[in-house]
Amino acid sequence: MTSAAEQEETGRRQPGTDPGPPPTTAGTGHGPPPRPARPAALARDVAWPGAPTPLGARWHRGPEGRTGTNFALWAGGAEAVEVCVFDEEGDERRVRLAECSDQIWHGFVPGVAPGTRYGYRVHGRWDPWTGARWNPAKLLLDPYARAVDGDFRLPAEVYGHVRDWPEQHVADTVRDDRDSAPYVPKGVVVHDESPAAEWIDDRRPKTPWADTVLYEVHVKGFTMRHPGIPEHLRGTYAGLAHPAALAHLKRLGVTAVELLPVHQFAHEDHLLRRGLTNYWGYNSIGYFAPHAAYASRGTRGEQVGEFRDMVRALHAAGIEVILDVVYNHTAEADERGPMLSLRGIDNRAYYRLQQDARRYRDFTGCGNTLNVVQPQVLRLLTDSLRYWVGEMGVDGFRFDLAAALARAGRDGEEQRFDMLAPFLAVIAQDPVLRRVKLIAEPWDVGSGGYQVGAFPPLWAEWNDRFRDAARDFWRGALPDVRDLGYRLSGSSDLYAWSGRSPQASVNFVTAHDGFTLRDLVTYDHKHNEANGEGNRDGTGDNRSWNHGAEGETEDAGIRALRRRQLRNHLTTLLLSTGVPMLVAGDELGRTQGGNNNAYCQDNGIGWLDWSLLDAPEWRAQCALVARLVALRRAHPVLRRRSFFTGRALFADGRRDVAWFTARGEELTEDDWYAPGRSLGMYLSGRDLPARDAGGAPVVDDSFLLFLHADPEAVDVTLPGPPWAASYEVVVDTAAEDQEEAPGTVHAAGATVRVEGRSVVVLRVREGDRP
Repeated sequence: MTSAAEQEETGRRQPGTDPGPPPTTAGTGHGPPPRPARPAALARDVAWPGAPTPLGARWHRGPEGRTGTNFALWAGGAEAVEVCVFDEEGDERRVRLAECSDQIWHGFVPGVAPGTRYGYRVHGRWDPWTGARWNPAKLLLDPYARAVDGDFRLPAEVYGHVRDWPEQHVADTVRDDRDSAPYVPKGVVVHDESPAAEWIDDRRPKTPWADTVLYEVHVKGFTMRHPGIPEHLRGTYAGLAHPAALAHLKRLGVTAVELLPVHQFAHEDHLLRRGLTNYWGYNSIGYFAPHAAYASRGTRGEQVGEFRDMVRALHAAGIEVILDVVYNHTAEADERGPMLSLRGIDNRAYYRLQQDARRYRDFTGCGNTLNVVQPQVLRLLTDSLRYWVGEMGVDGFRFDLAAALARAGRDGEEQRFDMLAPFLAVIAQDPVLRRVKLIAEPWDVGSGGYQVGAFPPLWAEWNDRFRDAARDFWRGALPDVRDLGYRLSGSSDLYAWSGRSPQASVNFVTAHDGFTLRDLVTYDHKHNEANGEGNRDGTGDNRSWNHGAEGETEDAGIRALRRRQLRNHLTTLLLSTGVPMLVAGDELGRTQGGNNNAYCQDNGIGWLDWSLLDAPEWRAQCALVARLVALRRAHPVLRRRSFFTGRALFADGRRDVAWFTARGEELTEDDWYAPGRSLGMYLSGRDLPARDAGGAPVVDDSFLLFLHADPEAVDVTLPGPPWAASYEVVVDTAAEDQEEAPGTVHAAGATVRVEGRSVVVLRVREGDRP
């Protein structure tokens, strides 16, 4: 085997125009002149042996009573590793990790205290044609760093190759020997004063899936314009933990916040060049570190404590914390991307490569895909998940593009979705992770990547079939009511076959990705010009309807109809069987001006505008959301734990669910297939397959929901015995203010006027049961 120094010399051979095997590097007079290559010799300063576990940087008292930090990095194919520590002036000290145990390079460095910034330089071959991309000129972020200090900038020095090489088709093969340390963030040594035992079970809300109401929220966007939060806390973890923020969440009645990514992330070069940033954060680079920009106290480890305090505050309010995690790809992008961490540690192990190992497999649309069938990569991800549960107190995860994590097979193989893929198998048997909430975004962008309904037990899924059916029904585009019936009743067609319950279906109408709810009823087309991509980004398939005018209008009739449609969507979502997910701001009429891909809008487009609550119509909509959530919470029939049977359970022929036409008659087979814009759904509270903690049967009220998407009003005949003797109106979305709508009582067999494009919810009167 050649030495690291010999390999570095090999890496300086002149590049050819043929992208064939000879390794190439910078320094031939083309493009920007690189700095002179660093000497190949390793640092003379050598760490004490230390220990190979745990991975990452751990401060403790070491040999001879000396305090210091143990560093451990898995770098399977590397030839040498140096840990680089930085003082307050930014001066670098390099220390060689001379010990390597089972491919883990490790060493104890005396005197390195909490708050110290550090990174790694990893030596090895530069041979992009075989996937080898080691470059010790690049300072690399520790994958196990608990905190990160500094901003990600992307000048040419941050790239492992010469980014501006004139022959761009081979640019990624030309090694850049300039030092990246001045331009990249560093890991921070963190002293953990909050042991895992602090997060004992009784401190967590532990809300059952059936009782869960999710609220998707951006830490920064939720608080940046909130008038009740002090300015210095806006946009931070502490801001989300502020009593003013908690008060809104409690007023709505949501049981869990689903936070857009809070792992340390980086901004893409193409955004920085346009003066924009990655606002959503789906570009992770540190799977253990809370994103430093959301911290109000500091970034030298203080962000860890601030995040924990936020979780404690939310738990004290009865609200769980779900993290949206991005384990499918990293911020290093494809072979033309920067060298920030994993690429320089062991590119061939961490990423899925094509048969042409110079190229990456991309199931994510972001340039690369993590190689989660590799044991050490799998360990990284599961260690990260356990850390956030055990030491940071979170209650579950939503996995971005989760289908990419469930693709099996080696590099060069087809790598199809597999329910027995290593990642899913490890999660299923892990004693910590199998106990928390697990939500899959059940698709990726690769062939065969759409896997809604295919994930195994323990997993819930974002159900885009619910989204599409609800949107199409209320804009009058469903050919019949069959799909709507499945979605209202928990999507048994998707989840029953695998033994899962209705809680496998996370129902949503909107999400961070796409139109806000208000924009869904205001725009026919996306308006993403502010993103600087010529309005080419974002989907064109929005299933939206502007109701006669594109964008905001002064037409009072159109505005009133749009608000009614908002109430229709919210009522459909919150009273359907399954787990509802609201998006922060939809309850108060938030708009992004028609931008359906505001991933780069860290400004008023992406932030919540709390001044909307000054308008009575949006205060009324907030009140409606709170009313619907409270109705759901009060009635187990609206949050069933098992699927409906549709069979007659009593001698009178009454069933646990029944479907009605406007004539008060049960739907026939022909009715399900006939064009229709109305559907009545009867939910029997007397037939619940549930028992309370003492073993007694759970009995609830029964309800009749009538959804009417036709523009013309309809007279609905209320079903008589055995279904009910009389009904009380609970919700009528035709009313602007729901405080005026409920309370009206109707006898069974009577007709009720249901206005065009509205929902009426009626409760069977308990004392008048037939």
